Amino acid sequence: MDFFDILKMIGGLALFLYGMETMGKGLSQMSGGKLERILEKLTASPWKAVLLGAGVTAVIQSSSATTVMVVGFVNSGIMKLTQAVGIIMGANIGTTITSWILSLSGIESSNFFLQILKPSSFSPVLAAVGIILLMFAKGEKKKDAGMILMGFAILMTGMDTMSSAVKPLADVPEFTGILTMFSHPLLGMLGGAVLTAVIQSSSASVGILQALCATGAVSFGTAVPIILGQNIGTCVTAVLSGIGANRNAKRTALVHLYFNLVGTLVFMTVFYGSNWLWQFDFLENPVNAAGIAAVHTVFNLSAAIVLLPFSGLLVRLACLTVPDSGNKSADRDEDAKELKLLDVRFLDTPGYAVELSRLAAVKMVRLARAACAQSVELLTDYQEEKAMDVERLEELVDHYEDALGSYLVELSRRDQSERDSRTISMLLHCIGDFERISDHAVNLMESAKELHQKRLGFSPKAEQELRVFSGALLEILERSADVFEREDLEGAVHIEPLEELMDELSRKLRKRHVERLRMGECTIELGFVLSDLITNYERISDHCSNTAIALLQSQGDGQEAHEYTAGLHPEEDPEFQRDYRAYKEKYQLP
Repeated sequence: MDFFDILKMIGGLALFLYGMETMGKGLSQMSGGKLERILEKLTASPWKAVLLGAGVTAVIQSSSATTVMVVGFVNSGIMKLTQAVGIIMGANIGTTITSWILSLSGIESSNFFLQILKPSSFSPVLAAVGIILLMFAKGEKKKDAGMILMGFAILMTGMDTMSSAVKPLADVPEFTGILTMFSHPLLGMLGGAVLTAVIQSSSASVGILQALCATGAVSFGTAVPIILGQNIGTCVTAVLSGIGANRNAKRTALVHLYFNLVGTLVFMTVFYGSNWLWQFDFLENPVNAAGIAAVHTVFNLSAAIVLLPFSGLLVRLACLTVPDSGNKSADRDEDAKELKLLDVRFLDTPGYAVELSRLAAVKMVRLARAACAQSVELLTDYQEEKAMDVERLEELVDHYEDALGSYLVELSRRDQSERDSRTISMLLHCIGDFERISDHAVNLMESAKELHQKRLGFSPKAEQELRVFSGALLEILERSADVFEREDLEGAVHIEPLEELMDELSRKLRKRHVERLRMGECTIELGFVLSDLITNYERISDHCSNTAIALLQSQGDGQEAHEYTAGLHPEEDPEFQRDYRAYKEKYQLP
């Protein structure tokens, strides 16, 4: 093996790892967070959890990604530790699919149909279709499919390149001597664990081992302990993700580690104990890619079958390793529970992180709406306890804006689909509006407090007008919040006519107030309060309108807000005019 063979092997390895990364990214983007939501809605059945974990991992081609996701679920309180065990076991089974796909490179036959199954035959076709989709397709799903095909083609090309580059190693005595050393169970297990821990992918390390099989110098006796070690090495990713997490998340990472450690110990005891009694002759035979895939599958399946009934013991062992602190003063504020879902581990799966961010934003708009509704009630029935509650809600909305805004900014720096990118932009715009709505709710509360403390009261006529104005305000708040929560594009177009009516009502109320001042029916002091109320009502309706427009823009072509609004309700628009007339009839001033 000369210098150029070494370069070829390094290049093949680089292509292999890049292809695996590209294919995984494409699969993740195409799923759009749906697979993670399936995991989140896990049933309590351990066997169903195993099947679910295996299925999801087989699709996304990464047991590490699945396990890290589960650590995030437990850390966020979405999933219990006991539920996570089955998913982790299933993830180990699902990752074996990759080794079976890679074993196709070892097909040796002159049969036409079998030849088609060889990567060297179908990879160019996949690459051609993939690049066409990436360059010319307009839909995001098609581009994601193109990325998957390109990643798979690159992966298989790298696999073939590595295999052909290492074939000359069969004639190098030093290489075969190293492999013989790894046939020792402990050394082989350690070597497999270190390799996998470095590249943080058991699928990739198994693929590298399959490529080395092309030399003919890798025996079953060498492959078995290396594969066992690879399953231990893949736990490094989950253990690292548990750093800085809560106790149950750390325990989840340890369950993954203990499962593979105990499984390896049991498998090695049974396998090598049986070999000591009956002497397995096949251990000296050269292994091929399919043989490695079979060993990988047998180990993970047998470990899951044997250890699943004892999953409670694994959980107990993890709890003993990371014991409870005895501190029960955890945050029990139910209103902020959505923020706990914004775990940094989910940033690597943008589709799911976007969905969690949207749920947090929905909670934020509900809090802002509740604050406003409560402030409006205070205008006619002031209670100090309710006033304090408005301040609490406003502080909570501020907390949401800080946490969610930071999370969305970090998420925007990750690779995401065009649709997710538009949603992130929309959420960043909307949470600012929600925060301002809560600020105006506090302003309304302070006006109500001033009226109460100074024992001021509006004239009956002004009270009637304010009651109509308040009804319109509560409706636009409710409509905009519901539209945002349901992502109702049809409902969003009905917000702007109501906002237009709010503007007209504010002008009329100001004009009527001036008339009452001239007539001596109102005081300057009450006028200041009324002016503040009208201004805050108007500003709240503006922010409601901004929310609807941002939602519509997220599904549009990125027009600027004022251009979008201008096109939304031209004078000739019959739908806008019909809505406006309906609102005007409903909220007529007395």
